[in-house]
Amino acid sequence: MSPFLGEVFGTMILIIFGAGVVAGVVLKGTKAENGGWIVITMAWGLGVALGVYAVGEISGAHLNPAVTIGFALIGEFPWSDVPAYITAQLIGAFIGASLIFCQYYAHFKKTEEVGPKLAVFSTDPAIKHTPSNYFSEVLGTFVLVIGLLFIGANEFTEGLNPLIVGFLIIAIGLSLGGTTGYAINPARDLGPRIAHAVLPIPRKGSSNWGYAWIPIAGPVIGGGLGALMYAALFEGVIYSALWIFIGLFFVVLLISFQLHKNNIRLHKNRKVYHNPKEQQA
Repeated sequence: MSPFLGEVFGTMILIIFGAGVVAGVVLKGTKAENGGWIVITMAWGLGVALGVYAVGEISGAHLNPAVTIGFALIGEFPWSDVPAYITAQLIGAFIGASLIFCQYYAHFKKTEEVGPKLAVFSTDPAIKHTPSNYFSEVLGTFVLVIGLLFIGANEFTEGLNPLIVGFLIIAIGLSLGGTTGYAINPARDLGPRIAHAVLPIPRKGSSNWGYAWIPIAGPVIGGGLGALMYAALFEGVIYSALWIFIGLFFVVLLISFQLHKNNIRLHKNRKVYHNPKEQQA
């Protein structure tokens, strides 16, 4: 198996377990319905661990564009291989999400609400607040990438490393995931969101593309900061890219505040238009 196919297969495994547990918990009529957040975070963590076990020796099991870019920024991965890895991760995520649609098709039909159907495929904030949602994805992915690097710096009994990585994912989900659903992986969100848009899901509603930039930009910036901060703090190497990513973080944060203000203004204008009497009162 080539590294490209390794990333396809490993990311597919990740999404089968991750999207699969969400489907089991949120769709109507499953035996796991209402299983709760603990169930979801456990399965995501185990899904990552199994994906790493599957292809770690083949591709390094990045399974995540934020990891691939972060490692490339500090010289741990060649930039020439980055586009192929990201493409493979997106393909694997799309395939995994499509298989879960087939697995739970009867339950998609039984579920009337559109929100749970989209939740199987992609993330959405518990409270829509653009700056906070963006910061949540940055911080979660920062912890992920810096965690992967300091886990890799330690010696474990052979074969335990992927399991420790799985525990890291569980910890991030339990501690930081309650705000946005912790995408912390652009491929994990974008690949399945595309699947949601193109698959014949009964009464599926919108794919919420207006939010889709956050689980892409947040993880890429957070992952880059995580890798660059690891190099600075643990190895004493300060890359010039660190200052670029710090600046990028603040620029996007300022943009997110402006977008949030625009959303509030748009909502108020719609309210005035639809309920002029209520506004006068």
